[in-house]
Amino acid sequence: MSAPLTNMCQTFAMTAPPRSSVRARVRAEMTDQIKQTARRQLAEHGPDISLRAVARDVGVVSSAVYRYFPSRDDLLTALIVDAYLSLAEAAERAESAVPRRDVLARWMALGRGIRAWALANRHEYALLYGSPVPGYAAPQDTIEPAARPVLAVMAIIRDALATGALVPAPTRLPRAVREDIEQLSALQGWDGVPAAVFARLMTAWAQLFGAISFELFGRLQNAIVDYEAFFDYQWRAMAGHVGL
Repeated sequence: MSAPLTNMCQTFAMTAPPRSSVRARVRAEMTDQIKQTARRQLAEHGPDISLRAVARDVGVVSSAVYRYFPSRDDLLTALIVDAYLSLAEAAERAESAVPRRDVLARWMALGRGIRAWALANRHEYALLYGSPVPGYAAPQDTIEPAARPVLAVMAIIRDALATGALVPAPTRLPRAVREDIEQLSALQGWDGVPAAVFARLMTAWAQLFGAISFELFGRLQNAIVDYEAFFDYQWRAMAGHVGL
């Protein structure tokens, strides 16, 4: 082999991406295409996703999709994890834009960020907080992404307690409620947050998603004109309920 040709081959060998990285990129691109197609199906038909229909829309045989997602539940889990991560990023981005010392503003920003994400991603929100998908049980993979907004609101509560911006109201919890709250707090590593505050926070958290669901699923039609103002009123009222 001549010297120029040898040099050219050596240069190509040095600059050409390894086969493993090419395969990884192709796999990532196909995975993303499958999930995008599944999201379109989610918008059109709800969570009853068909891998065969996804394969048809992608333009591959169904066996090709099964190499990426062995079952419908695996694909649903991927969509759920992606949605939780997207929601968490939106909530954290909104909350982080507010001065750290203003815990009430952080509380309001967090709730508004979650609502804004839900309005922009209605079908993904319905997948997370709508009716359970028949036959589907969420695996452990979904727990950590789902917990991120909870960790964000708990950081607000901890800061409020530390700075005196939250003074726990005297509350007598029913025995069964106190036992549940204390057990949950211990499991999550949230010791130090009074049980009464934790119970009120859980009430506020449930109300937050109830308010968003009522808006998204049409439960406030012909009753509320300014949804944003009504949401702010509800979420601010929950701040007072918690003690902010």
